[in-house]
Amino acid sequence: MLIEKVVIRKMKMDLKFPFQTSFGTQQERLFLITEIHSGNHVGYGECVVSSNPYYSEETVSTAFSIIQEFLLPLILGKDVQHPDDVNKLFSRIRRNNMAKSAIEGALWDLYAKTLNKPLAEVIGGKKSEITVGVSIGIQETKEELLNKVEESLKQGFNKIKIKIMPGKDIEYLRSVREKFGDIPVMADANSAYTLNDIELFKEMDSLNLIMIEQPLAHDDIIDHAVLQNAIQTPICLDESIHSVEDARKAIELGSCKIINIKIGRVGGISESIKIHNLCLQNNIPVWCGGMLESGIGRAHNIAITSLSNFTIPGDTAPSARYWAKDIINPEITMNETGHIQVPTTPGIGYEVDLEALDKFTIETNEYTIDSILLSN
Repeated sequence: MLIEKVVIRKMKMDLKFPFQTSFGTQQERLFLITEIHSGNHVGYGECVVSSNPYYSEETVSTAFSIIQEFLLPLILGKDVQHPDDVNKLFSRIRRNNMAKSAIEGALWDLYAKTLNKPLAEVIGGKKSEITVGVSIGIQETKEELLNKVEESLKQGFNKIKIKIMPGKDIEYLRSVREKFGDIPVMADANSAYTLNDIELFKEMDSLNLIMIEQPLAHDDIIDHAVLQNAIQTPICLDESIHSVEDARKAIELGSCKIINIKIGRVGGISESIKIHNLCLQNNIPVWCGGMLESGIGRAHNIAITSLSNFTIPGDTAPSARYWAKDIINPEITMNETGHIQVPTTPGIGYEVDLEALDKFTIETNEYTIDSILLSN
C-alpha cells in the first residue's frame, strides 16, 4: 500500500443528550477523523480524543500536532505492507496512543479494502454478531437513574454500566438491584476513589456486580491489587492499561480479573489484538469500552469485538443513541435481543456519508508526498 495522501479532519458533533462521568459533563464531541489514500482505496480512522485532558493526557490539539509533525513523515510516500509494520514504526514515539490509533485504524481499513475482505475477518474475528451493553452517565437522582435503566432494558441492552462517583454510588446501585433484581449490572468509577474507600467496595460485594471498572488512580496497578485481594467483585482495569506490557504486569500482580480494551487508549488494533491474546491465555475476559465514537470508530469497535475472548457485552451502542445523524451509511443498529451484526463488506463495512462528514468538519488538512518533502 503506497501511502499517497492523508487527510485529517477536525470534527464537531453534538450529542443528543449530555453525558456525565466523574470527569465532568459532555454535550458535544470534538475529535479527529483520518483518511488515508492509496490507489483507488481510502481507509478511515478515528482519533477518540476529547477537547480536554481529563480521561487521557491527549487532546484534539495535541493529537493533531503529533500526527502532523511525527507520524505522517513516517508513512507518507512509504509502501506499507501490513498495519502491524506501522505499529512497530510508531513504537519509537512514546505514548500518544490515540494519535497513533487514528492513523493505524485508517491503515487497517485500507488494508482490508485492498484484500476485498471485512476488517473483522482480516484481524481473525469469528463472530457474526456482537452483544451490546449500554453506558449510563451519572444521574442527578436515583429516580432518574432507574428510569434510564428501565428504558435501556426495554431496548434490549445485555449489560447496564452505571457511572459512579463519591456520593452517587452504592445507594444508586442498590436502588437498581432493589427494583430490577438480578440484571447484569456493573459500575464504572473512572478513578474517582482511593484505598481509603475500601469498606465501601466491600459493601458493594453484596450487590453481585459483574465488575467495578477502574475504581482507583488512572495510572495504578499496585493499589488495585490490594483492593482486588480485599473484595470478591472483579475489578476491571481501563485507564491503567495502555499496552500489552501493562496488561501482563496487571495480570501477574493480580490487579484485576477483567480488562477493558479501548482501541484508542492502547494505540490501535494491533496492540488490542496482543492484549486480547494475552488475556485469552490467562483466562482474563475482555470487553470493548466506548469513547462516544462516531460511526467510524464504532465500526472499528465492532470488528475488534468479533475476536473470541470479547465475552462481556461492550459499549458499542447503536448510532441513534448518541447522534441525531451519524457519518456512516447505514447507521449502526441493534436488534431487539441487543446484538449488532458484524459487517461482511470490505473494510470497516460501512460507507462513509461524505455529505455528513463535510457537515460536521470544522477544519480540513491535506497532506501529500510533496507536502512532506517540502516541509523537510
